[in-house]
Amino acid sequence: MPSKKSAKPHPQPTDALVYPRFSGLSTFMRLPHIPRAGELDLALIGVPFDGGTTYRPGARFGPRHVREQSSIIRPWNPVLNCNPFKKWRIADYGDLSLNPLSIEDTFRRITDQLSAVLAQKTRPVCVGGDHSILLPILRAIHKRQGPVALVQFDAHNDTWSGYFGSPHSHGTPVGRAVEEGLLLEGGVLQAGLRGQVYSQGDFSFGREHGFHVITSEEIHRSGAASVARVLKKFRGKPVYFTLDIDVVDPAFAPGTGTPQVGGLSSAQILDLVRCLKGQNLVGCDLVEVSPPYDNGEITSLLASNLLYEMICLF
Repeated sequence: MPSKKSAKPHPQPTDALVYPRFSGLSTFMRLPHIPRAGELDLALIGVPFDGGTTYRPGARFGPRHVREQSSIIRPWNPVLNCNPFKKWRIADYGDLSLNPLSIEDTFRRITDQLSAVLAQKTRPVCVGGDHSILLPILRAIHKRQGPVALVQFDAHNDTWSGYFGSPHSHGTPVGRAVEEGLLLEGGVLQAGLRGQVYSQGDFSFGREHGFHVITSEEIHRSGAASVARVLKKFRGKPVYFTLDIDVVDPAFAPGTGTPQVGGLSSAQILDLVRCLKGQNLVGCDLVEVSPPYDNGEITSLLASNLLYEMICLF
């Protein structure tokens, strides 16, 4: 996909570690704030919503803190051998306008606002927020181009039926997306799953729909190669990538809503993200950073580095 033609130079991170400001907040990676999708190839978008959280809240502050910690990000990636800021027009699009009192209204707002971004042939890179935002994002993607494959790095499979009488939470978006026909049949990879579940049948939904599942235990034994093998099957398909920070062990990323021990290290998750290089990404997100539970901002720092690696995949 060629970069958009423009007489203006590509936005670049500023050389000094100084935060350009908009609405009183720093921007992602010191990039300019450009809320006009038509000028961008990749739009970094904050989605500050945690109304779908069932345990520890606070992910609504995730975009703010990831912005702050991303001030140290530099342009050149020596592992993937690229500078994404020279390849694409990238900027901080700002935060979506949401309703913290209504998950249903927030979902409508996310889908409508992202549909306007996608209409400009701009690919969204969203920062949450809790994982419930995945469903309205996929609805917007589906309106643009139909079903897509899903690569999900997560401690949880997010296919539960609901909580407290509500069909929507951060534990339900993948199941709802399958039910709504938003995903390609057999086109779901879930990596990093681990820990206790509610019953022996909690993985039956994925088996019925042909999910490729690689647990944290398998990654600890076989490394990133186990994920890379499955990703070969996704080549050529439109792929949406979602990364829940709780796929990382709480020793490395304590600031999250539903921590689960036995997860990946910082080095392991970097390797896994880089495995997606060469996929036909239509968009991606990074979710579940909850700054109130962070220590020394290490979760937000890891998230900002993962966000950079994600934009290097395009």
